[in-house]
Amino acid sequence: MIRQTLSILALTAAAAYSQDVKAALQQKIGEIKQSLAQNKAQQMQYAWTETTEIALKGEDKKRTQADCRYGPDGTVQKTPIGTPPPPPERRGLKGKIITKKVDEMKDYMDRVGSLIKRYVPPDPQDLEASFQAGKAMLNPGAGQVMFTDYAKPGDKVTLTFDSATKKIRSFVVATYLDEPKDVVTLNVSFNSLPDGTNFAETTVLNATAKEIQVTKTNSGYHK
Repeated sequence: MIRQTLSILALTAAAAYSQDVKAALQQKIGEIKQSLAQNKAQQMQYAWTETTEIALKGEDKKRTQADCRYGPDGTVQKTPIGTPPPPPERRGLKGKIITKKVDEMKDYMDRVGSLIKRYVPPDPQDLEASFQAGKAMLNPGAGQVMFTDYAKPGDKVTLTFDSATKKIRSFVVATYLDEPKDVVTLNVSFNSLPDGTNFAETTVLNATAKEIQVTKTNSGYHK
């Protein structure tokens, strides 16, 4: 009888703990959603410079810059800075081989770019859907919310949120293109402007299978 009573008490305590954890997680996601909506409204007032650096197998290959601002439809509009250098002239069989490889790499990165758009910027509706599906976990000590199977089976998203300032500090994605071995990771670090507007300061994309790293830095914010 005593053992049965203890078992009931243990189950009751576990259920109460589970409800407390779920409530804390729901509150955290609610704060994140509110922060995202408020911050986007603040960002709409700004223009900034985006610098993109591409490295292949550890060797720097390309660096470009663009002026950025939000358009009337709420999407970011980019205007290239400077005139891009003309493509190198490629002749003969070797030139054809190089052109083919360049085209294949461009196609690959276009597909990676389409994949990443499923994750960033964080979508409040997607965060809520993941929570409702039971795919979200809370790590209170680190101020993190982890999501699994967020956009693809087996992927993982870790969002670090500062409850004191109500701002996202980092957004980390571990996903893949076609197969799990074709790993794609994204690490976004955030910073704040003097008026409190939060922005993605540095974004590092790694396409492991092709040994490609793309680093984007946002700076020079002005109204």
